[in-house]
Amino acid sequence: MATDTAIRTEEFQVNMGPQHPSTHGVFRMVLTMDGERVVDCEPHIGFLHRSMEKMAENRLYIQFLPMADRIDYLSSMFCAVAHCEAVEQFMEIEVPPRAKYLRTMFMELNRIASHCIFFGVFALDLGAVTPFLYGFRERELTMDLLEMTSGQRITFNYVRFGGVAADLPESFFPAVERFIKVFPGRVTDYERILNENEIFLARTKGIGVVDAARAINYGWSGPNLRSSGVDFDLRQNMPYEAYGELGYEPVVLPNGDCYDRYLARILEMRASHALIKKCMEGLPEGPTQKEKVSKFPKLPAGEVYVRVESPRGDYGLYLVSDGTDKPYRYKLRTPSFNNLSMIREMLRGVYLADIVPIFGSLDVILPDVDR
Repeated sequence: MATDTAIRTEEFQVNMGPQHPSTHGVFRMVLTMDGERVVDCEPHIGFLHRSMEKMAENRLYIQFLPMADRIDYLSSMFCAVAHCEAVEQFMEIEVPPRAKYLRTMFMELNRIASHCIFFGVFALDLGAVTPFLYGFRERELTMDLLEMTSGQRITFNYVRFGGVAADLPESFFPAVERFIKVFPGRVTDYERILNENEIFLARTKGIGVVDAARAINYGWSGPNLRSSGVDFDLRQNMPYEAYGELGYEPVVLPNGDCYDRYLARILEMRASHALIKKCMEGLPEGPTQKEKVSKFPKLPAGEVYVRVESPRGDYGLYLVSDGTDKPYRYKLRTPSFNNLSMIREMLRGVYLADIVPIFGSLDVILPDVDR
């Protein structure tokens, strides 16, 4: 008598999150599984929604400035610069050259601090503990430099309309020289730990591949976009602050997989180090704040759109003024939201074990998604 030897399988659903350590915040994925394979993924966001845009519309421009730091807590300097640049465009303020260089240098220090966290946490998600300790070691160097000048270690509140809050203290110069000297060797340590590690390569090479066309269609930006072979970086293509004087060559990689998204951020740390060195070598003399800039401006009616290249990509602010001392419309285009938008498509057909490296390689910050 013939027997049916086919194995009958049945799909089932698994909740990953919202309180899951590898989602780096509160993010829920409802996974439809067929054994170890992901059939579908239904992402759920909104657990962190704080109404940042509506709060901005109900506060004076200066009142929202410290809150802008909290939109993406790992990119505080970038959020504040975008806010101030938007106000400065309305007020037709030309920021002093020294302030532009300081803003640029501190943004690049903030970028390194963010990428150090990515390096450490991405490796930790895949089971490697040592990179986590190494990444936080170098992040402390950047935090020390930022604290010397701003007094804060995460949300800096350093940028002001027309410049920055304070000039560099004397203790900053020997500290930044030490940083410039030691940091390249520390990045070499990162590369030695992971770049050729067999387990790391098996978990990231050829996993979560996104080609250039799909990356563009989903509105990707930052290292994720450039890891798919698209040469676009606001620091080069639409220079702002001091980037036009310093020059910058973006890090562009061809494969679009988890490994390239990791490697792009490692190489960007070296590029940011070079920019910091250029800023210190070419730092102009002069004031750090434009004179006679109102702290409580009433902006003329109109609209502006400001973009900065944050560690996660193209951070945009659309500001509409109706002539009062508060924004009429404050609309954010944050990079993490678009970068996360492809997660459903990326996870279909992969193994359960691939979810963590794919999600981790996107370097998503959930407050940047939910705002």
